[in-house]
Amino acid sequence: MVRGAEYRGAWLVYKHQQLARIALGAAGVYAALRDDAYAALSKRLIVDYAAQFPVYPVHPEAQPWMLKGRAFHQALTESIWSTTLIRAYVLLVDEGVVFSSDEQQKVDVFLHLLEESMRAYRGILIHERNNAENNYTAWLNASLACVYAARRERHELEALVEAEGGFCHHLSIGVKPDQLEFEGSTYYHVFVLRAYLIFAEMAKRCGKDLYASEGSLGQSMRGMMEALAELADDHGVLPALHDGPMERLPYAREIAEVAEQGLSHYAVEGLVPILREAYRQMGSADGSRSGLEALLYGSTTAITNPSNVPAEPRGSKLWPASGFVIGRHASNPLSFLVDFGEHGGAHGHLDKLHLTLMHKDRTLSPDFGVVPYGSTLRPWFGETTSHNTVSLGGKSQAEHTGRCVRFEQTEASTYAWLQSDAAYEGGLLNRHLLLTSDWLLDWFEVTLTNEEDLSIEWWMHPVVAPQSKQLTERSFADTLQYPLISIHENLVDLPIVGRFAPEALHVSMEYRLKEGSEISQTAMVLPNQELLTVQTTGHSIDPSIPLTALLHRQMGKRAKFIHLYHVGTGAMFEYDPAEDRLGITFEGRTTSVHMSPEQGLLMV
Repeated sequence: MVRGAEYRGAWLVYKHQQLARIALGAAGVYAALRDDAYAALSKRLIVDYAAQFPVYPVHPEAQPWMLKGRAFHQALTESIWSTTLIRAYVLLVDEGVVFSSDEQQKVDVFLHLLEESMRAYRGILIHERNNAENNYTAWLNASLACVYAARRERHELEALVEAEGGFCHHLSIGVKPDQLEFEGSTYYHVFVLRAYLIFAEMAKRCGKDLYASEGSLGQSMRGMMEALAELADDHGVLPALHDGPMERLPYAREIAEVAEQGLSHYAVEGLVPILREAYRQMGSADGSRSGLEALLYGSTTAITNPSNVPAEPRGSKLWPASGFVIGRHASNPLSFLVDFGEHGGAHGHLDKLHLTLMHKDRTLSPDFGVVPYGSTLRPWFGETTSHNTVSLGGKSQAEHTGRCVRFEQTEASTYAWLQSDAAYEGGLLNRHLLLTSDWLLDWFEVTLTNEEDLSIEWWMHPVVAPQSKQLTERSFADTLQYPLISIHENLVDLPIVGRFAPEALHVSMEYRLKEGSEISQTAMVLPNQELLTVQTTGHSIDPSIPLTALLHRQMGKRAKFIHLYHVGTGAMFEYDPAEDRLGITFEGRTTSVHMSPEQGLLMV
């Protein structure tokens, strides 16, 4: 048993949220079955909370930066909880459940106090802090929309739709023109989209349809749904870009709630694998619909069993405003995702030019997202070293924005040239990715203008350890020749646990994803470079299980890291440094690739 104020506080948060969910679930079951016991349970929870709410003081222990709640430290958490509780109340009223005058008076006081605090905090965010685009604002709006719907105050709700920081304005400033939430986090994209959907649900109860609304640059809830469908891997797993979990039960429920409505309101069938994966994480062995989200939002006219619906083939995609690019080829089971855009504010990571490598059966090198915010391991998941990109001198990148120099998709290939010139002072990073029907070429070049040579470090974090006959394991005690790698003062140092044959120009390794499914990697190890394995913290689902990372590094002012990924065997390199030309032989076919300073990678 764990004890202490922090643990009790965390338990209370989850308990309050659980009870609000029970109230909404019971109201939903009553609406479906007309069993009075469920109506009584839901009503009791609503009225008891309404009676207790005025007794809660504005939270005295909340941190100064927080907008303070009553039942919770944060007004943000309180707004989310309140939408669940009020939706239960509205559903009961819709179904003819009568509240006594005493019960209604308690509910009315609760709604009044909640409105006062949500309006006040909106004023602080929008006017005092000039931060209307904050994801907080979307949830304060949603809570207020629930209050107005519960009181049938259509005029107040319509005013909130059009207000500064209101529904339409937030859609215009909180979402990029390419339909991704402005922080570049998949988790917060779902988070904000869910708030929009709750607002739209409440508006519909007041006779106003917001489901087709657009922001000033064409942002829309449909577009946000389609962005999720494009981002997911072939199994419906959403990448954990920037802050957010890779997998967590409450998050899976949020994804299911959003995806169900994406199917019901917009018929975005690309959400089907995402929905199936969410229900799998929620405990459904075959990914079939079950539970509260299916009861409240599941479509009866669209797809009733998502596991029976095949995924449509998808092409490559560039999000120029948000700074992401996906490469896909119909004939290749491999695909890639790169982050080159804005830092992402408070929820960004120091990860520009991070590469996520995916296989149709499993993602090999994901973005690990982040552990819960209270964890002492949180700093690791934001550092450059924990991502599949380049660091210099063991230091993390600066907060900055990279750029896409070139993006091209043809029937033969997808090519993306991503660049960063502000990650390190005097450092220019160029990542070139070329995906064909046979392989993926990752060509990463680093150029420094500093007077001193630096350690240039290329990192890759696969979810399964590489296997290779050229790999020699090293003792953990061998720290004289291979000292521990220090990342952060509050994190343990990382031991080097293996070295690939130093005399080999080509290093071959394999990753076994599951029975009968493998990815091969061929690395070119140039003179003065070394390829090592490093033991690191695990991913954010379970950081206690260590992983084995690849570290490809060299000292100097220039470095070229060339790696080829493919399914199958027999890939070989032949590199001509004078021409900066690479010959790739795979399954008896040779392709010549030339690096042009002006045009990037060119297939000759």
